[in-house]
Amino acid sequence: MLCEVIGWLGALCVLWAYYLISTGKVTGESLFFQWINFIGASLLIVYTLYKSAYPSAFVNIAWLLIAIVGLWKLYRKK
Repeated sequence: MLCEVIGWLGALCVLWAYYLISTGKVTGESLFFQWINFIGASLLIVYTLYKSAYPSAFVNIAWLLIAIVGLWKLYRKK
């Protein structure tokens, strides 16, 4: 049950971030946007690995790495 909640929270985070960027409410240089992507991908990695859904885990690992690079660049600017 807990793993299902983790999966749903991860999916909601990623969809929320996509909604925010698609509607222009945030930019790709928003820390909030990058953190929501980071959290969503992290949660989805846990869920997909638990379910042995390795292709989905791979996509979310890539998504997480992209978020890490985005966060790193934003924090370097400060």
